[in-house]
Amino acid sequence: MLNSKIPAGNLEKKWEEYKGHCKLVNPANKRKLEVIVVGTGLAGASAAASLGELGYKVKAFCFQDSPRRAHSIAAQGGINAAKNYQNDGDSVFRLFYDTIKGGDYRAREANVHRLAEVSVNIIDQCVAQGVPFAREYGGLLSNRSFGGTQVQRTFYAAGQTGQQLLIGAYQALERQVALGNVKMYSRHEMLEVVKIDGKARGIIARDLVSGNLEKHFGHAVLLCTGGYGNVFYLSTNAMGSNVTAAWKAHRQGALFSNPCFTQIHPTCIPVSGDHQSKLTLMSESLRNDGRIWVPKKLNETRKAVDIPEEERDYYLERRYPAFGNLVPRDVASRAAKERCDAGYGVGTSKQAVYLDYAAAILRYGKIEAGKQGLENVSQEQIIAMGKEVVKEKYGNLFDMYAKITGEDPYEVPMRIYPAVHYTMGGLWVDYELQTTVPGLYALGEANFSEHGANRLGASALMQGLADGYFVIPYTIGNYLADEIYSKGVDTNHPAFEEAEKAVRERIEKLMSIKGTQTVESFHKRLGKIIWDKCGMARNAEGLKQAIAEVQALKKEFWSDVRIPGEINEMNPELDKANRVADFIELGELMCIDALNRNESCGGHFREEYQTEDGEALRDDENFMYVASWEFKGEHNWELHKEELKYEVIKPSQRNYK
Repeated sequence: MLNSKIPAGNLEKKWEEYKGHCKLVNPANKRKLEVIVVGTGLAGASAAASLGELGYKVKAFCFQDSPRRAHSIAAQGGINAAKNYQNDGDSVFRLFYDTIKGGDYRAREANVHRLAEVSVNIIDQCVAQGVPFAREYGGLLSNRSFGGTQVQRTFYAAGQTGQQLLIGAYQALERQVALGNVKMYSRHEMLEVVKIDGKARGIIARDLVSGNLEKHFGHAVLLCTGGYGNVFYLSTNAMGSNVTAAWKAHRQGALFSNPCFTQIHPTCIPVSGDHQSKLTLMSESLRNDGRIWVPKKLNETRKAVDIPEEERDYYLERRYPAFGNLVPRDVASRAAKERCDAGYGVGTSKQAVYLDYAAAILRYGKIEAGKQGLENVSQEQIIAMGKEVVKEKYGNLFDMYAKITGEDPYEVPMRIYPAVHYTMGGLWVDYELQTTVPGLYALGEANFSEHGANRLGASALMQGLADGYFVIPYTIGNYLADEIYSKGVDTNHPAFEEAEKAVRERIEKLMSIKGTQTVESFHKRLGKIIWDKCGMARNAEGLKQAIAEVQALKKEFWSDVRIPGEINEMNPELDKANRVADFIELGELMCIDALNRNESCGGHFREEYQTEDGEALRDDENFMYVASWEFKGEHNWELHKEELKYEVIKPSQRNYK
């Protein structure tokens, strides 16, 4: 069933060979073909802009009031590319190797190598669009390090890289809108995929302002709808981020792969109470210069600045000397959890560790004094100069932390703790980014393909733009070349009518329940179940309990949820209810997938499977495959396995020591 369509030949030549032999659509025929793009973050905006530029008739949908509000805008730290501007030994192969290793050998080699190849083009594309990447004094683009690497390959724009990249993609998209090649539908949410003769032929969307359902035809449908981290309720994702589009595709036959592979980000502002609806990410770029530590003394009550150097445990530097504070996210997150669970946590909740910039401020201050030829400089002057350098590099992140916590991170260490951030699982796609439903594609975080069991920092923006700008323009042509004889389908076709009827009936059913509990309360309860039993650590007993609890929650939701308002009006609670209903079903599959995978790898840490020193213990003999689940009915899924073959890289126990 799973044909990954990986081209034959040497790994480094596969993409070049594919591009040289794939089918093409001539410009006159492109104007006859309609493509639907759902989602307008980095993957969606870049795909819609690129396909519009090529001449296709594109319809782009987003549930926000503007494409500029897509969650890609929240990315902070940077975007990877194998440019080797630092002359520190980087290369396409090195980026490929780091990504495979960082994903704990659970990603597809061919897709990852292609990603590394096109990464170098992304930077040129974005610079040409005017993205204001940070530059060195001489004008060259600057780089910094991220976790899981020993080179500096991350390009950045202060702490707002996602925002600047999205503005670049948005400009390209709006140009195509102005030219009439792309039609933009904002405040529209996709609620169903329409299939005709087994192929994706359109979508049912709801106008979130009027509440009306709309039918839209497309020769192909691209889902660029991000990840499903909000299944945990508390995460770094925007509150509107959801799994609905991908889940509708899944229920229509698209396989869902590795749903239990979720990423916990190690540097987030800790939870402060039950009032919170989301968590705030502090960029991984802060681990470049910040040192992470906890007190050596159990249940320490002194302030951080009062604890002398010799009484601090820089535990990442101690445990992983080769990579130190720049170990991959899953390793850093588990290490923080271990220290806190052992009683060394800090802050009022004791569920936090310190991220300290004092040493970096001193170091930068001394460098500045040297650059200016200053001698006999006081400690205060050095610190003042060092703070200015840090402010220039990370200022908006420090300001954000100060506003949220009321503490000055220039004077005292930040307090951080891991939080749900990214999802490596997603819809199964082949080499062409096509799902198991012909004509239905998934790009960016919505698919599973590049990151294995753990994503390296600064690779999400890279994948989204790679898929949209440099992959899908080629691969979709290979499919649409055979569709030029297929005339557009009238949206009065029975398949569209049936899909619309099913969506309407589901909405009416939700509204008719008139129970006693809010949608938010169900979402919170679901999130607690998944976080407690399928979060940073999982075990068989907990997962079995979670499955039963989620099934019971689903039954309760469909009998006692209360949604105020009406259907044919702007009704955010109804929108949320639709999304939470899908999250509940996904939560069950996540736990089933985690229970099935009897090993630890990357972000999937089964407590029963770990090395003597607490590291993830893989089982390559039995689990070196992509776990892809086919929906068979309520509480029922069938597992399909795509075997992972490593022809270039030999899998080994990850070692960052």
